[in-house]
Amino acid sequence: MAKKNKQARAEIKPSTHREIQPAKGKLGVMIPGMGAVATTFVAGVEAVRKGIAKPIGSLTQMGTIRLGKRTDARSPKIKEFIPLAALDDLVFTGWDIFEDNMHAAATKAGVLERDLLDKVKPLLKSIQPMKAVFDHNYVKLIDGPNVKKGKNKMDLAEQVIDDIRQFKKTSKASRLVTIWCGSTESYLEPNAVHQSLKAFEKGLQKNDSTIAPSMIYAYASLKEGVPFANGAPNLTNDIPAMLELSRENNAPICGKDFKTGQTLMKTILAPGFKARLLGLNGWFSTNILGNRDGEVLEDPGSFKTKEESKLSVLEHILQPELYPELYGNFTHKVRINYYPPRGDNKEGWDNIDIFGWLGYPMQIKVDFLCRDSILAAPLVLDLILFMDLAQRSSELRGLGIQEWLSFYFKSPITPPGLYPEHDLFIQSMKLKNTLRHLQGEDLITHLGLEYYD
Repeated sequence: MAKKNKQARAEIKPSTHREIQPAKGKLGVMIPGMGAVATTFVAGVEAVRKGIAKPIGSLTQMGTIRLGKRTDARSPKIKEFIPLAALDDLVFTGWDIFEDNMHAAATKAGVLERDLLDKVKPLLKSIQPMKAVFDHNYVKLIDGPNVKKGKNKMDLAEQVIDDIRQFKKTSKASRLVTIWCGSTESYLEPNAVHQSLKAFEKGLQKNDSTIAPSMIYAYASLKEGVPFANGAPNLTNDIPAMLELSRENNAPICGKDFKTGQTLMKTILAPGFKARLLGLNGWFSTNILGNRDGEVLEDPGSFKTKEESKLSVLEHILQPELYPELYGNFTHKVRINYYPPRGDNKEGWDNIDIFGWLGYPMQIKVDFLCRDSILAAPLVLDLILFMDLAQRSSELRGLGIQEWLSFYFKSPITPPGLYPEHDLFIQSMKLKNTLRHLQGEDLITHLGLEYYD
């Protein structure tokens, strides 16, 4: 038995390191949407670079990765194990419908204290937003003056491409990554214009109404070979046209919708219920928040986009088709309410009705007083560094979708026909095993039999 186990482990051990180009030079970070999340992220990176704060919540900066057996005692920091870009090499730009520089935008967002913002003011003040691609049909409840004009959507895409080229030139960045931190757009289902790159480009020329602004940023970025991550739940890079362009230009894509407050708690708690085979009768979730995101979500179209993202989590984790007696008939409700006094400090209430042995009912109440942008900022950092890594990796850059980054999203993008993995712990294992695989290390299966050979 022991001999067979050793032979099986030898067969799955990667034989060589995958080729990863070194992270030389500056990494340019381009952000559509320079509101609370983006400004909190950039201010935080600068604070960490200045040594006045810690990058808490960032796997790339504080996380470790176990290598080999438990008895080997090998757990280096991830940033020392895999060649990631250094924080000092990050340079920033972005687009926004408002003209405020990042310092003014951060002050208005009210996430960070004035004392901290003053310490990073020179960098934030130097970042002035470029004119944004904006369509009021997709974000109905806010408006701003800093908007691009063009004869059609292809013209707007070409203007964004020019922005990308100019930023790369002026910043002297050797590589770029785009990450959407903009508002949630109205709900949209894929149609014919999204099914191929040819159809999409024809739609840009014809000003197709079902091509959203976020898609224009994704198209422009991928056209320039720039990786694109989507931090909102809108239909953006999760369409066949973008996957085609991503693979064609070796520009990785991932998304969607940063996994922060209430959904983060669901992907922690629900796997525990399923592991212990505790049944679920219902899960009612309600939120209050007062930032720009909350204001945008007052619109039914934008709320539906967010609702679809948040509702999909439990069904995939609990697998009611496999456990009909436990999860075949539960009620799942999600509500979001705009409440200006809270600002970015969202509060999420969950009432969870579960049942156990012999069907006896129990309840769990969760009241999560979280800070939305504080939870999102480290995700933005990790995604930027990992997407840059993916593009420098010979094995990952041609895949298109980077499913190993599902850990960071409410609605992970997957190839057609493959259901998304939502369990936070499986996602974490997938991410770390990908890093081990890239560096030629044994994958961790947690089988544990080797200790008893």
